[in-house]
Parts: sequence; structure tokens; C-alpha cells
Amino acid sequence: MTPEEFRTHAHRLVDWMADYLGNIGSYPVKPGIKPGDIKKQLPLQAPEGGESFEAIFSDFNNIILPGMTHWQHPQFYAYFPSGSSEPSILGEMLATTLGAQCMIWLTSPSAEELEERMMEWLRDAIGLPKTFTGVIQDSSSSATLVALLSAREWKSGYAINQSGFTGKEKFRVYTSTQAHSSVDKDVRIAGFGIDNLVKIGTDKNYAMNPAELEAAIIRDRENGFTPLCVVSTIGTTSSTAIDPIAAISDICTKHGLWHHIDASYAGSALILPEMRWMSEGAERCDSFVFNPHKWMFTNFDCSAYFVRDKQALVNTFSIMPEYLKTPEDRLVNNYRDWGVPLGRRFRALKLWFVVRSYGVEGMRQRLRDHIAYGQWVKEQVESTPGLELMAPVPLNLVCFRLHPEGVNDEARLDEINSSFIQTLNSSGKILLTQTRLDNKFVIRFVAGQTHATLETIKKGWALIQASAPHSR
Repeated sequence: MTPEEFRTHAHRLVDWMADYLGNIGSYPVKPGIKPGDIKKQLPLQAPEGGESFEAIFSDFNNIILPGMTHWQHPQFYAYFPSGSSEPSILGEMLATTLGAQCMIWLTSPSAEELEERMMEWLRDAIGLPKTFTGVIQDSSSSATLVALLSAREWKSGYAINQSGFTGKEKFRVYTSTQAHSSVDKDVRIAGFGIDNLVKIGTDKNYAMNPAELEAAIIRDRENGFTPLCVVSTIGTTSSTAIDPIAAISDICTKHGLWHHIDASYAGSALILPEMRWMSEGAERCDSFVFNPHKWMFTNFDCSAYFVRDKQALVNTFSIMPEYLKTPEDRLVNNYRDWGVPLGRRFRALKLWFVVRSYGVEGMRQRLRDHIAYGQWVKEQVESTPGLELMAPVPLNLVCFRLHPEGVNDEARLDEINSSFIQTLNSSGKILLTQTRLDNKFVIRFVAGQTHATLETIKKGWALIQASAPHSR
């Protein structure tokens, strides 16, 4: 493809992108297809010769697009949002065009220095002390793994990286029963063994019980284990429960444990001064992660990971082969030593575009709007006969279920709600997801799309009402 051909096709794609973003609400939120429907339209073998852009783009429109779930759709209320915005897309386009491998300062000085400054901006915006240092990871799952590995090496004097496990360490990791499943996965990957992940019970609001945590730590130490790390959560996936961060920090300090805070979704709300109650005590944690790619209008992937002891992080991951040494190494942050992968994309660029385009106050206003929309939905649930609110709503995730009058059998209620959400989602007009709280089937409604308005939220709620015969 020549530069002029690229220019022509790129203009065409940008026009398509703008049309897509402007008309995304006209698509079904999720495709009405069966497994294998896309694959059977694709040739079994790669083409021997090159094909025209026209043919490729035609197949994109006719094969790929009909099989997409539209995460930016105004009626997408599932999971947590995968935030995006026009400035983020434009920044990503430039980063992709530059095609840089940003593993060390020398490979792209702008990438390293912009990332350093962006992490300072985010740190200050969410209220972490200036003693914290940040780096962009690909996801909070990876960031939690980085935290666990850092804790492992910190506690062992960096001996496990050198000699491996001796079998005598018997490390224990603690998290709540409501924590994200990535903690389980990371415990396995880090070599601790899933049997050494201790799940701590929660209170009526689904937040970790600090008294139970401390009791488990004391009990484990008496039984010959080495308590290592607590993974607390600001905004659990199921219900956005807020663990008592200050109390957990006290316990970790008292007993010498690493404290990692997973604020993947809800951490963005810390740019709001009125929401800082969620992170009281976070200044004493060892590591902290939140995802601008969830609720800060920055497309995936962009996970902001902060540490209080930068050297513990670097000592855990630093490798210095001769071919990567540079004269500037002692003067700069070589982020290849701050996480698992050597290779790194220029993710700070899109974040820079977003923060500068919205401004911190502009982002605050949008998040305040989203929280207000969530509170509006909560009010609708509470005022509608036949609906039941299933968890507190500190932010903009509302957990509810149908509860028809006279139906109190939990198995039957599960069936009613499972059928209800399937009916809603199969319509293609709206998308919701479910969870279980106290082993009850619960429907989740997240009002967090970048361009959400009260009008789009009301439209979604009207769809729910129209499909819920027991709630009318």
C-alpha cells in the first residue's frame, strides 16, 4: 500500500468511524448469532496473494461488524464500561502510526517522559501522596500480579527470584469473598498455590470484615504460615462494595503485610473530592491500581499502577542484558523493569489526549453525572412494586432483581430473573449482566457510558419496565 493509497483508505475509515460513533445506537447492542457463525464465513486457509482494501473492508462490514458486541452503545449497561472517547481514539491512532516499542527511555524518550508525567497527573488527581510512583500496566489483573510478585520478593529479600521457592515459605495471601477472580488467577501464577489464598468474609454491605482478616492472619502465623499480602477492593465487581481501607492498612502495618488496593473501576471516582472517603488510609498501602480504560474515557488498555516503594518494584523485575544497557539508565525510568512484559506500547499518549481534552474538572462533571444517573435508577427500583434492591449503591452500579409479590422461593426467584435477563439481552435493544450476592441471582445495571445522558438511561429503564410484567 503506497502512502497515497493509505491516505485515501484512511480518510474513508475515519469517515466510517465518525459515522459509527454518531449512529452506534442504531445497532443491536449484541449480535443475535450462534457460536461458529462468524468462523464459517472465513476461509480455512490464508490467501496466497494479497487482496484489495475494498475486499477486506467489505468483509469487515459484512462479516465482522455483524458479530460485534457494541460496548459503546448507549444501552450497554453490562459488566463495567470499557471507556472510550473521541480524543482517546485519536491519540491511539497516532500511537499506532508511530509504531514505537517503548520499553526504555532510549527507544522513545517522549513515551517514557510523558508516561512519567501522566502518572503524576493521575496520582495527584485521585489524591495519592507524592511519595507514590506510577506506571501504566495493561490491566488491573496484571497489576495485581505485579503487586503479588513484588510482595513475594520484598518479603523473601529477593531470594525467590534468585533461587526459587525452598518449600519453607508457606506464604498466605488474603482477600475478600467479593474480590475479583483475577486475584485467584494471580495467586496461582505467582506460585503461591490457590490453597494459600484466604478468602475473608464480608459485612452486610459486602465489604471485607477487618476483624476476621486480623484473626485469620494471627491464626495462620500460629500455624506456621507467613502472612504476605492483603488485596483489598475499592468497588467490587459484583456490587461496588468499598472495603474499609484504613482499617486494613492498620492491620497490614501492624503485622508486616504488603497491602495492595484494587480500585479497577471505582478508582476513577477518586478525582471527586466528595468520594475520597473511599480511599481513606490508602496513603499507607504499598500498591494501588485503577483503570482509566474503565471509567476515565480512555480506550483499552490503560491501567494506572502506583507503588510506594519504587525500588521494590524495580528490584523484582529488573533484568539487564548487555543489549539493553544505555548511558542514560541511571537518569531515567526504564519501564521494561516495572512489570512483566519487556515490550510496551505508547499508552500514555491517548491518556494525555483525554486529560487535556476534558480537563480534570470536565472529567469530574461527567463522573458526577454518571453517579447521579445510578442514583436515579436506584430510586426507580425502590419505588417500583415487584423490584428489589440487592446492594447499596455508593456509585453508579445498581444491583436489583424481580421479586413478585408472594414469590419467596429463592430457586424460583433465580429462575424468574435468569429468564428475565435473557429476554432483555436477546432483544438486542439493551445489555445487562448478572452476579450472585448471598447466593441470589442479581441483575447489574451500570450507568457509566462515556456519553450517557439521563435520557439514554431513562430509555434503558423503560425497556426494562416494558419487559418486566411482575414489576408493573
